[in-house]
Amino acid sequence: MTTPPHRCADIVRNTLETQIQVTLNLDGSGQAQLNSGVPFLDHMLDQIARHGLIDLMVTAQGDLQIDAHHTVEDIGITIGQALRQALGDKRGIMRYGHAYVPLDEALARAVLDLSGRPGLVFNVQFTRERVGMFDLELVREFFQGLVNHAALTLHLDSLRGDNAHHQAETLFKAFGRALRMAIAADPARGNESPSTKGCL
Repeated sequence: MTTPPHRCADIVRNTLETQIQVTLNLDGSGQAQLNSGVPFLDHMLDQIARHGLIDLMVTAQGDLQIDAHHTVEDIGITIGQALRQALGDKRGIMRYGHAYVPLDEALARAVLDLSGRPGLVFNVQFTRERVGMFDLELVREFFQGLVNHAALTLHLDSLRGDNAHHQAETLFKAFGRALRMAIAADPARGNESPSTKGCL
């Protein structure tokens, strides 16, 4: 059994605060084209693509003259919508994924369930508030938007770390690895739904 072809999505989100386009291919090779206007976020999104082995294109224009909040949150929302569309009925997939990822002294864990129910548990204490110009409280806002609109359950834990950049990067890498596991084909399942309810 193999995963269905063409697990792709192209989503455009336009509001008075942001204009965003996300193109996603779940069966890609980890290629990323990123132009969010927030360089640190582009660096983090690249981790999701490369470690999740998904192709991801993000272009965004937002009200960055105010701050990056609307742009980061809305990119999370739009990626979540693209994930949900690309996954379709989720038949034949593993559904669950998990990963531990270290980066030097930092270690993060991501555990997710493509459950159809949005839920985020974010157990992260960054060692400082900003990396360069990026406000690290926006990491949670990004994942909250993604979780809500992808309709998945995600537990993110920063288990240790002294360098806040490393802490953030391990979270995005771990999420990418966990997502890669969850969307993979389950050879024992065939084309069945990975749920006793018969649908997700």
